[in-house]
Amino acid sequence: MTVERYIRVFAGLFIMVSLALGVEASPLFVNSWFLAFTAFVGVNLFQFGLTNFCPMAIILKRLGVPESKLSCSTQA
Repeated sequence: MTVERYIRVFAGLFIMVSLALGVEASPLFVNSWFLAFTAFVGVNLFQFGLTNFCPMAIILKRLGVPESKLSCSTQA
């Protein structure tokens, strides 16, 4: 897997877990403040889309995760 795929997987996982912990109807409910983490992940994804800067990408690259050689515009 590449850096960008890891970012998508982790973002999706963090959003699902924070929703499960923050929504009162969830059997895993802990506190509604977990919804703030959902917002934090969403804001980071938005900022990453605009600026192409992502702290998680920097960490993953330092851990040796390869970057994608294809972009969306060059895939067949």
